[in-house]
Amino acid sequence: MRKGNEEVADNTAKVEKAEGHDAITREQKRSRRKRVVRARTISVKRLTQKELAAGRLLFPEKDYWKPRTREACAQIERPCPYVSCKHHLFIDVSPRTGAIKLNFPDLEVWELKESCALDVADRGGTTLEDVGAIMNLTRERIRQVEVKALAKLEALREMESLREYVEEGPIGKRRLPKLEGRSHLSLVQDGDGDAGDEE
Repeated sequence: MRKGNEEVADNTAKVEKAEGHDAITREQKRSRRKRVVRARTISVKRLTQKELAAGRLLFPEKDYWKPRTREACAQIERPCPYVSCKHHLFIDVSPRTGAIKLNFPDLEVWELKESCALDVADRGGTTLEDVGAIMNLTRERIRQVEVKALAKLEALREMESLREYVEEGPIGKRRLPKLEGRSHLSLVQDGDGDAGDEE
């Protein structure tokens, strides 16, 4: 890893000389990638049913053991060899397009310092720079992802607070809430404005 950091420092110095910069700010240093090689995405085209069937015949799925629980996963040697796990840091698969993103295209799986996001989470909080180095992203991109995730959690919390106003019907179906002390007819009349003032 020491060699990789020296290469980054050398490349940073070369870029600064080429651009004519003698010194960079602390914020510019913090926002730079720790690694020179960026992640690469492999696009996957949409396949027809016939192409999928042919692929299944040519390359049948092999049934091999892999951990199903965190307890079983924690006992496996590191770096984790199961790159198909959604918590593995070597690749990411886009749920929308199916594209495969190689987070570390210049490394092999067994060369990763950290291979499991759950191991990182078990250690507790960490800095944006550390997470950026683990995922081969910039500090700023990690901050953007964090803000988006926190917004989703906030929206979920607001949805949970609305649940108290909704009654559960049979078999989990929801019914409209009943407003206490008022009938549907009185709500419609009140909505007309001065329906009660005419008399």
